[in-house]
Amino acid sequence: QVQLQESGGGSVQAGGSLRLSCAVSGYKYHGYCLGWFRQAPGQQREGVASIDSDGLITYVDSVKGRFTYSEDNGKKILYLQMNNLKPEDTGTYTCAAACTYCSDGVATFCSFRGKGTQVTVSS
Repeated sequence: QVQLQESGGGSVQAGGSLRLSCAVSGYKYHGYCLGWFRQAPGQQREGVASIDSDGLITYVDSVKGRFTYSEDNGKKILYLQMNNLKPEDTGTYTCAAACTYCSDGVATFCSFRGKGTQVTVSS
């Protein structure tokens, strides 16, 4: 059974940093993408960063130069380092796995997703 569990969210002031983690268990898929997403209150979920099966990492334009995706322990822990946070980065952040396609920071058709961790950035 595949499980994803996010952690590391919190409340920070604009300009601050947070590092989100996503613990992945039971994942034995190959040839798929993984991704980070966020959803602001009243908004649709949007992709933030993704990694394809070749290891290519991409980001949406709004976070380029500020967010960094990384992995540890053979994809058992995914990280999203977020620097220079802005109020518009506020939202619930989730990680997803076994996504069939990813490009420009957006992973699509994901089979597994965590419940999310809240990030609040105040001005």
